[in-house]
Parts: sequence; C-alpha cells; structure tokens
Amino acid sequence: MKCYVCATQGKDTDAVAVCIVCGMGLCMDHLVREEMDVWEGGYPFPAQKTGKKLPRILCPDCAGAYRK
Repeated sequence: MKCYVCATQGKDTDAVAVCIVCGMGLCMDHLVREEMDVWEGGYPFPAQKTGKKLPRILCPDCAGAYRK
C-alpha cells in the first residue's frame, strides 16, 4: 500500500499505517498520532470519559476534524 497524501503530490512512498477513521494509507511524514479519550456508559451513547487515553493513528484531515 502507498501513502495517499504522497500519491496526490506525485510521490511514490510506502504506507506504514492506516487512518482508523477513513482508512487512508499513510507514510511516516503524514501520519498523526493522537491520544484519544476513552468513554464508558450505557446504550445508546457514552456517558462519561474514563480518564484514560488510547494512542491512535489518523490522517491529517481526520486529525483536523477531531480537534474541532
């Protein structure tokens, strides 16, 4: 798999990760590692943050949307 962002720039770079939101292949230069909150609660929606965080890999676009 190749990095999608690099491909749009005319480069041929191997992907080392996949965005957990959109599935885009990413190289080391374009991946964003975020510490995301863990939620717990009942159906149908989470009720509260647990205070714990999980590391996740996102593409630049999804990381920007997550921060808003």
